[in-house]
Amino acid sequence: MNDLLGRMDRLREWLAKQDLRFVFVTVSGAHLYGFPSPDSDIDLRGSHLLPLADVIGLHEPVETRTQTQVVDGIEVDFVSHDLRKFLQLLTKKNGYVLEQVLSPLVVVDSPLLARLKELALGAMTKHLFHHYRGFAENQVRQIGQEDPPRAKSLLYLYRVLLTGIHALEEHKIEANLNTLLALYPVEGAADLIARKTREKAPLTLDEARGALARGEALRMRLQQAFERTTLPDKPPNAAELERFLIEARLSAPR
Repeated sequence: MNDLLGRMDRLREWLAKQDLRFVFVTVSGAHLYGFPSPDSDIDLRGSHLLPLADVIGLHEPVETRTQTQVVDGIEVDFVSHDLRKFLQLLTKKNGYVLEQVLSPLVVVDSPLLARLKELALGAMTKHLFHHYRGFAENQVRQIGQEDPPRAKSLLYLYRVLLTGIHALEEHKIEANLNTLLALYPVEGAADLIARKTREKAPLTLDEARGALARGEALRMRLQQAFERTTLPDKPPNAAELERFLIEARLSAPR
């Protein structure tokens, strides 16, 4: 994490060359989840405002910008959506964008970010369950294809299940596995984090079986959290989201 903080200025310099009016850019991926390896790349995720002329003109605008590049010796994976697309994703049970806008690892801020965070929390629905359950199911399939299984894959499984449980039970987004484990202890998880010193840290089959069994228990708790949650069925602040977008678009410098 200290390496990441030391690279923040270089990341900002690189982002300044993208010629985008950012609403925010944050760090996602393993750094956000609390278990980066020395060779982990840096995942930058954000949102930007396209010029008004681009969105009201005849041609369909390019709403998503992506780029992969080595910055300061580390591979950076960058994705940013225009604010309209970002808000559309926000209302479609997309846990990724919630985690991105609420990430504490802020690389680029703006006067719009604080309000966007409030709106993002207000847009949470019980259907986040489907996002986190689907992610977990994909992760279990991936683990089944690994020979030998990797600590990294199991950590991602634990992380997504615990984030989903916390969202449904507490109506909050927490993506850092270390923080989540303090709230929902999982046997052996701290050891997996300690062992993840490189991207392909292997486990024995017995270790993997035990970890998967604990993952299944978490999956059942996620299901129970979905059945009991008081989160709404649809975003209750859809009108506020639209008003925020229109005001942000019209107030942006031309």
